[in-house]
Amino acid sequence: MSDIETRIAKLEAELQLMHDRQAILECVLKNARGCDRHDSDLLSAAYHVDGHDEHGTAHINRGDEYAAWANYVHEQGSIQNMHHITNHICEIDGDLAHAESYVIGLFFNADGKTARLLAGRYVDKLERRDGRWAISLRRCTVEVGFVADAAVMNSSFFRDMGFLKGLRDDADISYQRPLSMESTPIGHRWPESAA
Repeated sequence: MSDIETRIAKLEAELQLMHDRQAILECVLKNARGCDRHDSDLLSAAYHVDGHDEHGTAHINRGDEYAAWANYVHEQGSIQNMHHITNHICEIDGDLAHAESYVIGLFFNADGKTARLLAGRYVDKLERRDGRWAISLRRCTVEVGFVADAAVMNSSFFRDMGFLKGLRDDADISYQRPLSMESTPIGHRWPESAA
């Protein structure tokens, strides 16, 4: 192999590694978005059908069952929820990868008066099957949690601002193409009372 061929092969391998890392990160990020928008298709696509998700020993779901469980739990426990992925690393070995992603979950509780913060990590085993990276096993840790006063959400200061809020379906503005100021779906602004 010539020097040029060696350099090209090295660049191709580096490009494949960068492509795989991006696909893995996108899988993790789409899962978080799917949780917040209650998008069953996004949630299901993050897992292989025979994969598993562990959110504590009481909540172990197969990949094809996870979306229904997650949507139900988020709907029952909160008015709004947001999952933030922060630190993310992954080790890739061919069609197998191990990733660790720090997650901060924020939940405006169903009582309309309090909020929760749960912080932990998603520790994932991902596999590339038929060219698609997806989670084959997720184990979720919780390392910090607290409940806070969310009275600001019901204050006149906040109500008068007219902020948009996320919707838990594909009417959310993040699905709008092209994004415009002319169309705001019904229910997309905070009402006079958040409760």
